[in-house]
Amino acid sequence: MPMKNEAILLDTHAWLWIAMGHEKMAKGPSRKLVDRAFQAAGLSISAISLWEISMLEAKGRITLAQPCLDWIQQSLESLRLEVLSISPEVAVESSRLPGGFHGDPADRIIVATARKENLILMTQDELILAYSKQGLLRSLPCF
Repeated sequence: MPMKNEAILLDTHAWLWIAMGHEKMAKGPSRKLVDRAFQAAGLSISAISLWEISMLEAKGRITLAQPCLDWIQQSLESLRLEVLSISPEVAVESSRLPGGFHGDPADRIIVATARKENLILMTQDELILAYSKQGLLRSLPCF
């Protein structure tokens, strides 16, 4: 269990679930940790999550209550999310993840961001959670 002063990197779906009030996120045990990180301004997302949300919306896989850019801007502001850029270190790390991580580029960038920034990655992605069990990443299930 992370200490209350540890910052959290939200996987793209975790960001969506929190922003949209997903039932499990609202009641799950991880919600308290998110609330603590929010109070300490310790919630962040990778810049690639902006692209992922945009692509999901453009493909009709998610429906947002307002135009995509407006939703993103409002969500970033209301959740006080810090957007972490894809730095040269993150880009290189994403191509060299130890332990045989899978090939999805967005997941690789998110994992590399968490590793390079020493953040706890909140996700429900089974592949990422399994990777974390190798001791190569700090993660926390969404619920």
